[in-house]
Amino acid sequence: MKSKRTKPTARKVVPRGKGASGSRERLVTMTLDEARELARAKKTRTDWARVDAMTEQEVEANAASDPDNPPWTEHMIAQARMVDHGKQALSIRLDRDIIDFFKHEGPGYQSRINAVLRTYVSARRAG
Repeated sequence: MKSKRTKPTARKVVPRGKGASGSRERLVTMTLDEARELARAKKTRTDWARVDAMTEQEVEANAASDPDNPPWTEHMIAQARMVDHGKQALSIRLDRDIIDFFKHEGPGYQSRINAVLRTYVSARRAG
C-alpha cells in the first residue's frame, strides 16, 4: 500500500522507554516524502525499495505476524472509543503517590490519567 501523505507534518521526537524490542530508540514522526529523502541520503536503514514493492497482502501479512502489533479482537473493537484530540493544557495539583503510580507505568502517563478521568465522567453521566 502506498501512502498518499505528502504534506509536511510537525516532526515530533519522543523519548521511548525500554520497549518490547528491548531498545531505547527514539520515535520520529515525518511525512513519507521526508522519509524517502532520508533514504536517498542514506541516513536510514529502511529498504524503501522493498517497502514500495510490497503488495497490500504482504503488508497485511507482515502486520499480522508482528508480535508488537497483534490484530485487534472483536472485543477490542467493541471497546474502542473515539477520542477528541481537543486537549487543553492545565496545571493541576495531584497527590505525589498518584503521579508516581501513573509515571511508574511508563510513557503516556498523562494520557492514562486522562482516560481514568474520562471513565469517571462517563460513569457519572450515565447515572
